[in-house]
Amino acid sequence: MSVEPGWYVDPAEPTTRRWWDGEGWIGAPVPVDVTPPEGPPPPEPAPEPARPTSPAAGPATGAVPTGPVGGHPSGPVPPYGAGQVHPPGAGHPQGPPPGWPYPTWPGRPPEPRPHGLPLAGYGARLIARLIDFGIVLLLNVVVNGWFIWRFALEIAPPFEEYWRRVNARDLSTEPLPAAGAQSGSLLVVILVIATALWFAYEVPSMAARGQTFGKRVMRIKAVSVEADQPLGFGRATRRWSTLGMPTLLWYCCGLGLLLQLVDVVSALFDHPLRQALHDKRAQTVVVRLPQPGGPTTPATPHDRADSPGDTP
Repeated sequence: MSVEPGWYVDPAEPTTRRWWDGEGWIGAPVPVDVTPPEGPPPPEPAPEPARPTSPAAGPATGAVPTGPVGGHPSGPVPPYGAGQVHPPGAGHPQGPPPGWPYPTWPGRPPEPRPHGLPLAGYGARLIARLIDFGIVLLLNVVVNGWFIWRFALEIAPPFEEYWRRVNARDLSTEPLPAAGAQSGSLLVVILVIATALWFAYEVPSMAARGQTFGKRVMRIKAVSVEADQPLGFGRATRRWSTLGMPTLLWYCCGLGLLLQLVDVVSALFDHPLRQALHDKRAQTVVVRLPQPGGPTTPATPHDRADSPGDTP
């Protein structure tokens, strides 16, 4: 494939453009949103020659080594041989032609390890969230129970009349009786109390430890992307509010429940950090903690093809 010379987006750095001369990239890059000059870039200045030094001072910086090296015959040793990457500013820096995919990590790239800890799995996160929902539900039974009972009495008449007609095969077209006048107010009170209980249960523990009871059971933890330190009240509130505040919108034909489902499922489609929408807003990531009695610092993953050896 032959590509005409011109200014193209650099596959290695999509925010810049470089001049492709038909064989390789030359010249300095320019920002992609800046109009490039007409024609090729001006030639780069030649590097300054090495200063001569006295024999006692040793070889000058940048001088080409000569003589036998590692058993090879004497003579100049080229600084960049066949297959080696050209240095910055060389005539033809390595890289694919414009329009070609840039070489990526061979095979599947290793998963990130924020602060040296592996990412928590989706299953562990789901189980931890279900445990927390169960606890919040029990709190609502205790605190919200009376309001829920009153709300059930208010909305009972239309449901009872509907089932009476179904069982009696009554084909009457008369409208069903309306719900009680207080049903709307009771629903608002129930949702406000439920939201407050969820906030009181989750935010303080997440702010201090990055864990709720469910996360402690599953040995996972939410940490800041920037540093492994307590989230703090502000960040924990932002993280919770994205998922918890839509509870108030359950009043609007279940819109809040739909938003919460989208938030929970979003982690399945985020790569590579598996962040749900509430994680992205608070800039947090959920990691898996080491097992009790195991090493306190996880082993370094073998992310490279060749392990570094001893320096001779």
